[in-house]
Amino acid sequence: MSGRLSGKVALITGAASGIGLATARRFAEEDAMVILADRDAAGLTAALAELQAGRDRHLAITLDVTIEAAWIAAMKDIRTRYGRLDILVNNAGFGRFRSIADTTLDEWRATLAVNLDSVFLGTKHALPLLAESGRGAIVNMSSMRGLVAGPNSGAYSAAKAGVRLFSKATALECAAARNGVRVNSVHPGHVETPLTAPAYANPDIAKEFLAHTPLGRFAQPREIAGVILFLASDEASYMTGSEVTVDGGVTAQ
Repeated sequence: MSGRLSGKVALITGAASGIGLATARRFAEEDAMVILADRDAAGLTAALAELQAGRDRHLAITLDVTIEAAWIAAMKDIRTRYGRLDILVNNAGFGRFRSIADTTLDEWRATLAVNLDSVFLGTKHALPLLAESGRGAIVNMSSMRGLVAGPNSGAYSAAKAGVRLFSKATALECAAARNGVRVNSVHPGHVETPLTAPAYANPDIAKEFLAHTPLGRFAQPREIAGVILFLASDEASYMTGSEVTVDGGVTAQ
């Protein structure tokens, strides 16, 4: 343990699996007190048990990131238990890929709610606590699809592009307020997670994706988590409003 996040309290959404869980593990390794948030109660229980390792240090919150009242309650719980919040990782998200013609309005709204509305709500309600810390950091999960579009990704691309510019706008607002909060976005490419594994197991899909990925392989969640850790740490103290692409070279082409 090198203690890069020693003494810091971090909230991670979508923390029951995938990139969120990998990030929680990295943060715990670096001595942070981690608050895992997800609507998967069973997954949260397992993740918390793994992180605690016999120490009552971390916390799990069942949270629907699309509900404002749930965010308000979560911030109240965090203030009561820890009295502070230093890091917010808005990671919760999902993708539903289909043509515009086949996308219903309800599907469009659900995609934006989980991927974009949640980032607004988390930021809005966490900012007071983050500002109190004096060196707060927000890391928002976008995607390479927030930088370059692909077929059948209209709703997802719109949401992730929104995360990108919302992050920049928030960064500038916080800088102008001199509240010490930095805001950056991360843009992963193809990452092997429980959500993507079924698609990547299809040889035709995998072949197509890898053909357009210069590094020739899918990323592992821990590789994305390492970038999130850097942005959340004081090592990135002069970074705000930045977008960090972790896509195996896809958008460099």
